[in-house]
Amino acid sequence: MAATKTATGVVKAKKKSNAPKVSYADKAYADLKRRILENELPAGHQLMEGELAELLDISRTPAREAMMRLEAEGLVEVRPRHGMKVKPISISDMTEIYALLTGLESTAAWQAAKRDHTNEEIKLLRDSVKKMDEALKAQDLKAWANADEHFHRLLVSMSGNQRLIELVDRFIDQSHRVRMLTLRLRPMPAQSNQDHAQVVAAIEAKDADKARRIHRIHRENAGKLLVELLESHGLTQL
Repeated sequence: MAATKTATGVVKAKKKSNAPKVSYADKAYADLKRRILENELPAGHQLMEGELAELLDISRTPAREAMMRLEAEGLVEVRPRHGMKVKPISISDMTEIYALLTGLESTAAWQAAKRDHTNEEIKLLRDSVKKMDEALKAQDLKAWANADEHFHRLLVSMSGNQRLIELVDRFIDQSHRVRMLTLRLRPMPAQSNQDHAQVVAAIEAKDADKARRIHRIHRENAGKLLVELLESHGLTQL
């Protein structure tokens, strides 16, 4: 523990921060991933390793590590001497991803309803739904999408199933950029908010079968709508 001297000459101990240090590679990974998911770097965009390092204002080594992590998650393709290319997501990709999310998240809702939860945990779910309602009233679709994603991640975390949580986290990331791209092409998602409220009520009542059924239908409808938007607007290969 370091020490400092005050104006009166009294030596005081200076506490060290316990916060973990974030490496340059971690920062690069988070920044690059955000740019891809928010479509700042659209599908098909290519960057050489040096260009990526310059973009993120880092050296080539952490830039390379960030690329390799994102390749493992299926977001980019890394080729020797050609840097990275943001991978496209086809309609067949989204169909498969939403089929997986439907199965995994409905199971998470079922497991969450079987567990005991504190009032604070239930309140967090309700607060997410409230934020979605407020966003719709303000016609702020980006705020709605952020609250919606937070709700889904929170719901899955309440299942207590770590392997399921990790799988859903990966597929939500892969679907996020397509959701954001089609966000303003869809009708206002009032029904989605109602579905979420019903799932929360089922979890609070410990009605596991009802929670699973409502959430499964909700995810099926969401996936169907997204694919229809991609097809109707000619976005067959993003």
